[in-house]
Amino acid sequence: MATLSRLPPISDLNGRRRLPLQKKTSLRTTSFRCESRPPRIPGDEETGSGSNALLKLAWYGSELLGVAASVFRPAAPEKIIRQTELTRDEAGAVAREEVVKAIKEDFNRSYFVTGNLTTSAYEENCEFADPAGSFKGLLRFKRNCSNFGLLLEKSNMNLMKWEDLEDKGVGHWRFICVMSFPWRPILSATGYTEYYFDGQSGKVCRHVEHWNVPKMALLKQIFRPSRLPRE
Repeated sequence: MATLSRLPPISDLNGRRRLPLQKKTSLRTTSFRCESRPPRIPGDEETGSGSNALLKLAWYGSELLGVAASVFRPAAPEKIIRQTELTRDEAGAVAREEVVKAIKEDFNRSYFVTGNLTTSAYEENCEFADPAGSFKGLLRFKRNCSNFGLLLEKSNMNLMKWEDLEDKGVGHWRFICVMSFPWRPILSATGYTEYYFDGQSGKVCRHVEHWNVPKMALLKQIFRPSRLPRE
């Protein structure tokens, strides 16, 4: 108040007294600068980590659900995995052409949901990775694939394109399935898998999946009821 009392008054046309205009101009400038800064949303920077945690929770939950399904719904005899041994050279390595051929045949058997894959084309401690996480172990991957198939009513996975690169092969695929939950959700996506070949054995040592849909969008499909009529 003491500061305002020292400012000379200014009269308008009606004789009313007003404070100097530069005081209001200063206030407007300060207010504009505050409003020009975008509001910060608390916890916004943690959105990515939160979605990743939810996706991992769903992934491990589906793995456990698949194990439970394998107890109550054992695989049909025609889905039992048939082992195929690939020929090796004198050094014990498998030719790249044979491994690629085996992978393409595994796609024809929908190995992703049947577990019916050529195990001799992979290292025992092969790393398997997808948007939810990664682990090592061929037997675990094979088990997860066959157990996941028990949760489906129908499925279709097609290899659309194959690329041969220096240290890996890339298979581009399209996948669609109807899950056997009461609301019969439909999972549909495209993506590609990178198959990294070991320099000594020639087998696949890394199997990395990439989905061409956002991670959370894929997860939401599980909770969305389908409108397919029951057969």
